[in-house]
Amino acid sequence: MSSLAPILQGFFTDRLARQRQASPSTVAAYRDAFRLLLRFVQDRTGKAPSRLELADLDATMIGSFLEHLETARHNKVSTRNSRLAAVHSLFRYAQLRSPEDAANIQRVLAIPHKQADDAIVSFLTAPEIDALLATPDRSTWAGRRDHALLLVAVQTGVRVSELTRLCCGDLELGVGPHLRCHGKGRKERVTPLTSQSVTTLGVWLKEQQPRPTDPLFPSRRGTALSHDAVGRLVAKHAAAAQQHCMSLQTKHVTPHVLRHSCAMSLLQSGVDISVIALWLGHESIETTRVYLHADLSLKQRALDRTAPANTTPGRYRAPEPLLAFLDSL
Repeated sequence: MSSLAPILQGFFTDRLARQRQASPSTVAAYRDAFRLLLRFVQDRTGKAPSRLELADLDATMIGSFLEHLETARHNKVSTRNSRLAAVHSLFRYAQLRSPEDAANIQRVLAIPHKQADDAIVSFLTAPEIDALLATPDRSTWAGRRDHALLLVAVQTGVRVSELTRLCCGDLELGVGPHLRCHGKGRKERVTPLTSQSVTTLGVWLKEQQPRPTDPLFPSRRGTALSHDAVGRLVAKHAAAAQQHCMSLQTKHVTPHVLRHSCAMSLLQSGVDISVIALWLGHESIETTRVYLHADLSLKQRALDRTAPANTTPGRYRAPEPLLAFLDSL
């Protein structure tokens, strides 16, 4: 067996599983990255993955792989950077286990992440949200499920991965209604629910009569919905809502857009950005600052407070009442 195989196996079983106790989502993301990389190197070198040496994964080969991701697979810069992060993690693990490859390892670790353009986030306005929520046919079981799912998504701002993992036992509809979700990096957080969400979810649970471990939003088979199923569900109702809300025709509505919509609604209601970061489960408040750039009304209010051009700013002084009376004559 080659020098790469035991290092790669140890990386998953020792580094990720034992030392870092990585979540299943992280393990799956790293697994997919190395599947793509090993198949790419096999095509280039003609070697089976089990025969590859660590030296076969040099900086030139990794650079070609990253370029392949963007040009041939049409991946975004963020995807390219996440694949590179997986490679960097493996090579840091290999530093003490393959000292003879130290020079190659350092060259690979020196490959920089690519700077991505910061796109303005897309979000739905209040009328667009109302149109989307009104679309599901609540006379059917699927329509009532979809309405409850969309309402929870846009009110709580949970990620689609968190939404699909919600169980009925994660809800508290009594005093201080909230839901508990298991977020990114296995961090658990609590998100409050509005009275509208409490009423809708109460009716939904009463109809389902579920066990605490049952999925909150099940498929017809009773299993949890997949990421793709939630994406198709959101896209279907967004397309139908376009008939009643023309502005939706210019927007590509995804589950993550509903998360952005929740954040923008909180921001426009005057909620502090640090609270929004906690609400969304962001690791850093810097991640949340993107919503400040997207809020045009916030920028307009700031502009309205500035002095017009060619004027001298100063403190406003009320006119003297008696002179004001004489001036009015």
